[in-house]
Amino acid sequence: MSRRKKLTLAAIGTIVALVLGVTVWVLVANDFKFHEERVTIQGPRGELHGVLARPAASSGPSGLVVFVHGDGPANASRDDAYKPLWDAFAKAGFASLSWDKPGVDGAPGDWLDQSMQDRAAEVDAAIAWAHTRDDIDTTRIGAWGVSQAGWVLPEVARARPDLRFMILVGPAINWLRQGEFNLRADLAAAGASPDRVASELGRRARQIQLLKAGADYATYRASGVDPDPMTAERWGFVSRNFRSDSTADIARISIPTLLILGGRDRNVDVAETERVYRATMPPNTLTVKDFPDGTHSMTRNDIEYNPDDLRALGRTIFAPRSIYVPGYLDALRVFAKRQAG
Repeated sequence: MSRRKKLTLAAIGTIVALVLGVTVWVLVANDFKFHEERVTIQGPRGELHGVLARPAASSGPSGLVVFVHGDGPANASRDDAYKPLWDAFAKAGFASLSWDKPGVDGAPGDWLDQSMQDRAAEVDAAIAWAHTRDDIDTTRIGAWGVSQAGWVLPEVARARPDLRFMILVGPAINWLRQGEFNLRADLAAAGASPDRVASELGRRARQIQLLKAGADYATYRASGVDPDPMTAERWGFVSRNFRSDSTADIARISIPTLLILGGRDRNVDVAETERVYRATMPPNTLTVKDFPDGTHSMTRNDIEYNPDDLRALGRTIFAPRSIYVPGYLDALRVFAKRQAG
C-alpha cells in the first residue's frame, strides 16, 4: 500500500472516530430520564395542548410539577429548553406538566387575549386534570414558574390547598416597576447617554398615562408615543395586565417556596423581589437561592444575551444542560426531593 493511501486511510479513520465521539457525547448529553406523553386538558377557555414528562424509572404514581411560562409565545417545552429541568425533577421522583400557550403550535386561542387571572385559571384546570390520573400522586403537586409566573402562581397558591410547593425563577412584584427596571437595565447595557435615558423614560411615562386613561389602540397609535408601536393585540394584553402586583397574594402563601434569583437579571429587580418576599411571606416557608452569574432565565450570561452566538447555539443543541448557570438544576432537584419526603 502506498504511503499516500495509508495517510488517506488514517485521516478517514481519525474523522470517523471524531464523528463517533461527538455522536456519543451528544447522545449522552441528551439522555434525559423521562418519557413524554402528549396530553389534552380541558382549560377554562378551550383545550390546552400539553406534554406530561414522567420519570422513566417510576414504578408507581409520581409527584407532579406544573410549569408556568413567562412572557411571549411558548410551546410546551419552550423549544426544548425545559427538558433539562424536566430531567432534574424526574430524578427527584416528579413528573412535569407543561402546555403550549394558546395560539402557539396550533393550540386554540390567543395568549395575548389573557389576563394573569386567566393564566391562573389554566393552572387550576391543569391541577384538576392531574387528579384524574392514576399515575400522579396528588398529595405531591408543586409548581415551577419563571418571570411572569410571579403574577400567576401566588394567586394559585392562595386558591388551591392541594398545591404543596412552589419554585419561582426571577418573578417580579409590580408590572410597572418591573418595566422601568427592564428599560433602565437595557439602556445601561447599551451604553445609552443620560439624554437618551431621560428621553426613553419620558416616552415610557407618556405611555403609562395612556394606559391609565384607558386609551384604545387607535388613540395609542395616534399619540405617536412609540416610534415602533405595539400591535393591537399586545396593547390589549398590556392594558389588561399593567396593574398587576403580587404583594397581596405573596402575603397569603403558606407553602414551601423556593425563590431563585439571578445576579445578572436585566428584566427584574431581584433585590426588590427578595426584599418583598422575605418581608411578606410567613416565617419558615421561604428558601432563597441567589446565583450571582444567573440571568433572568437562569441561563449562562453568554447564552441569554448573545442568542446568535454560534457557541451558544452549539451548547443548546449538543449540551443542553450546560446552558444553565452551574448549580441551578441541582437546586431544583434537591428542593423537589425535599418536598417528596
